[in-house]
Amino acid sequence: MGHPEHEAGTLYVVSTPIGNLEDITMRALRVLKEVGIIAAEDTRHTKQLCTHFGVTTPLTSYHDFNKEGKTAVLLERLRSGTSIALVSDAGTPVISDPGYFLITRSIEAGIRIVPIPGPSAILAALAASGLPTDSFRFEGFLPRKDGPRSKRIESLREDSASLILFESPHRIGKLLASLHSILGNRRAVLGRELTKRFEEFHRGTLGELLEQVQAHPPKGEITVVVEGAPKRKRPDREDYPLKEQGCQNGIDT
Repeated sequence: MGHPEHEAGTLYVVSTPIGNLEDITMRALRVLKEVGIIAAEDTRHTKQLCTHFGVTTPLTSYHDFNKEGKTAVLLERLRSGTSIALVSDAGTPVISDPGYFLITRSIEAGIRIVPIPGPSAILAALAASGLPTDSFRFEGFLPRKDGPRSKRIESLREDSASLILFESPHRIGKLLASLHSILGNRRAVLGRELTKRFEEFHRGTLGELLEQVQAHPPKGEITVVVEGAPKRKRPDREDYPLKEQGCQNGIDT
């Protein structure tokens, strides 16, 4: 008799706090305790979270430098019936981290993917920004070099959606200078240390925020929200002169 086939495990994409540990959900904690393995971007960081909540599930590292080899190992475990929780250092996995690689390979392998939603710096910053939320565009970290960064910002200049970016404290001045130069003096918000003890929001124009960070360099990771381009009103048909409409039927054009 052959060996019975194992039912494949599930890959859970688990959101974890971006700062305040109270933001973890009950469902996320249950999943972290029930899966066979937690694949973490930095096991040392995730270990602190697990210790705080009494999670004893084994951890394995999964990051940009080992993702190809580790993906094969994790897929084998999933195929054999082991469920895995994918977590990032903070917030929702796959957003600006290597989890995307594992997700796509798991889908190709027919593995079930289950999202466990929760904290996100993107939505937290947007919700508190006071800028339009009906449409937004997340660009993550823009290129570090001036040329590629300026080219990318230029491509976004006509976009009417609110723009959301991540930036480190020692590069925020250069980013704001580029945004101000190319987009003009639009309204913007800097969200710093979101959900943490020293969380703060700075609101103003890009020019005002640039002066502020130059005078008082910030610390901690920063989420930037920038007002989109003004929406162009499309003229109604009756707004066009008759001559441009090319009217016939005896009316002079």
